[in-house]
This record gives sequence, structure tokens and C-alpha cells, in this order.
Amino acid sequence: MNELVSIVEDEEDIRKLLCFHLKKSGFRTNEFSDGSSFLQGIASHSPDMVILDLMLPDSDGLELCRFLRSREEYKRILIIMVTAKDTELDKVLGLELGADDYVTKPFSTKELIARVKALLRRRQNESEQKEKATVIEVNDLIRIDRERYEVSVQGAKIDLTSTEFRILELLASHDGRVFSRDNILDYLWGNEKAVVDRTVDVHIKNLREKLGPAKEIIKNVRGIGYKLEK
Repeated sequence: MNELVSIVEDEEDIRKLLCFHLKKSGFRTNEFSDGSSFLQGIASHSPDMVILDLMLPDSDGLELCRFLRSREEYKRILIIMVTAKDTELDKVLGLELGADDYVTKPFSTKELIARVKALLRRRQNESEQKEKATVIEVNDLIRIDRERYEVSVQGAKIDLTSTEFRILELLASHDGRVFSRDNILDYLWGNEKAVVDRTVDVHIKNLREKLGPAKEIIKNVRGIGYKLEK
């Protein structure tokens, strides 16, 4: 594997430790001690993934996440947030801004590397799925283009995160089938899933908001999970 992982962390010991283990696992790395140097770095070397500390000396990691998700050239960068904060509100806010995973300090380096591999493996699987070149249409409302990795609602393209796209694709591919939260997490992560409280609910909430007039097509089956009704 040759993927580039950027580590944005002001604690040098943690930064060096992560670099060591990532390189040992076959990844390329670069490291930044603050948000400013990171933003300068990605202008010339856009990474495949960012391990992003939320509490940086010169900027808020949440704002950096928001910035990455707002720019077309950076939207596909995977983001793992790392912080000493361990409240559900922080986790939910990070996910709402588009983070792919969330790890709290102190953390197991082995577990974090496993999450990095799982996310990148998922991205590779998504690329392979594009070869199917299939389009899923839901009534006259939603069009899911697997080849182009695009979703449109009533002809208007909407921007989804990788996780939101995969959830919508899963539900739309099995019209009427109810998927529990565990089913969805298994689909996203497999045996290396990283369970975070309300992860699925937050992604579904964001997905519905982006679907706009088509949001009611995703149904909440109380006490079980979610389904899509065409």
C-alpha cells in the first residue's frame, strides 16, 4: 500500500509514534504540528487520509474538518478525528461535519492503525464497485450513479460523504428490507467496525437533510433500524 496519511497533532510524542507505526504498516506519512502548516501542505500534497487532532494551538480541528468537506478537491479525503474530549456531543458534531471516524485519547495505536486500514479498504472496495457502472433509480426522485459516485434528487446533484453514499446505496439496493444499525455498521466496517454511539443515526439524519424533498423515502422502523420504500 502507498497511501499517504497526514498526521495533524501538536503533541510530538504522539505524532512520532503514529508516524512510526503507520510507516511500519506500509503507509507514507507526513506530519504537522498545527493547522496552518497542514493547510499549506495539502495545497501541494493532498493525502488519502488525515488523522486530525481537534485541539490544535492555532485552530479548531472541527473547523479544519468543515473546510476539507467544503472544498471539492478535498472532499474525498478520509478523516479520523482524535481528541481528549469524550462527550457524545463532540462525537456527534464531528460526524455531522463529515468525519469518517472518531478516536479519543488515550487510544490504542494498534486499534487506530486497524481503523486506518479499514477505512482505506472500504475506499478501495468503493472504487472497485464503480466498475459495475450501474444506476439505481428510486421512483422519479433519486438517481444513484455508482460509476460516477453521484446522487441527484429530482435532477439536482447533491453532495454526500462516502458513508452517506454507501448507506443510501445499501438501502436503495434492497427496497423495503429493514436494516438494523448493526447491519449497517457491518456493511460499512465489516469485522473491523468502530462502533460510536449514534453513528448510524447521525449519518441517516444528515442524509435525510441532503435528500430534501425525497427525505421521507427513508423510513425509521422503531426499535429495529431503517429501510427505504420506493
